[in-house]
Amino acid sequence: MKQPTLAVAGFEAFAKTTRRAEFLSTMNRILPWPALLALIEPHYAKVPSGAGRRPIGCERMLRIYFLQQWFNLSDPMVEESLYDSRSMRDFVGIDFGSEGAPDETTILKFRHLLEQHALGKKIFATVNQYLRASGMKVTTGTIVDATIINAPSSTKNEAQQRDPDMRQTKKGGQWYFGMKAHIGVDSQSKMIHSVEATSANVHDSQVLVQLLHGEETRVYGDSAYVGQGEAIKGKSPKAKDFTQARAFRNRALSEKQIASNKTKSKIRARVEHAFLVIKKIFGWSKVRYRGLPKNVNQLNVLCALTNLYQFRRRLLKQQPSCA
Repeated sequence: MKQPTLAVAGFEAFAKTTRRAEFLSTMNRILPWPALLALIEPHYAKVPSGAGRRPIGCERMLRIYFLQQWFNLSDPMVEESLYDSRSMRDFVGIDFGSEGAPDETTILKFRHLLEQHALGKKIFATVNQYLRASGMKVTTGTIVDATIINAPSSTKNEAQQRDPDMRQTKKGGQWYFGMKAHIGVDSQSKMIHSVEATSANVHDSQVLVQLLHGEETRVYGDSAYVGQGEAIKGKSPKAKDFTQARAFRNRALSEKQIASNKTKSKIRARVEHAFLVIKKIFGWSKVRYRGLPKNVNQLNVLCALTNLYQFRRRLLKQQPSCA
């Protein structure tokens, strides 16, 4: 058997900074930790001095929770990953020389704490406030859109039924079962400023008003939002309806409408950048929990982290130099 080298003590002559480590280092620098901790700490249980086991710090648990969102990890999986990944341990601040990683039950209880107090929405609001203070503005153009997040349709579980909060819907000739994530995105900066969630069978247009901030002059959306001009005016009196024109069976689109749709599509496509981060980069294309409340909480946190991810380069430039 080969004799252990000094690498086990951290003296790694051939170490390489991985993409994961770079990503975690970036997010660590740009996250507004003091503001986020101020939200959670009033709800975080504290054990009196000398009574019971020493509590795990709130910041450490929040860091683990963010790892779950970025890498789409369940409670047991994130515990395993902490033992397996040095970059994750460094991000959380765990030294195996003196302590172990929190177990999956502790991680689950912290997640339930956030869900119980609906802190996901507050995290989303706090991050957006931080971004605005850093110069990332929400302008007068809003793009609205929705995407389906799949849920398990199997009835092979203890209750022998599908999630009662999820529903099925047909899109493009194919049936889907799950929920819908609805977002309102700034047409210039691509910042997500509004978030809603419904069962999959709820039509996109029914959530339109909740996705507007009220100061819009233009509202963009696909053909699912056609005919909502009065609803838009009711929330944003100065707004003009720039949703996609739709063709009907006996009325084709004119050349002018086709050209207008192409122009609108170039702007409307910016909302897909946010969904790309949520569903592809962060991996949230399928719900992990039963019921809408838990998934709504996660959606709000994911949207907050998506905004930070999209503005990460601009935020890094504002950070003081490490030199």
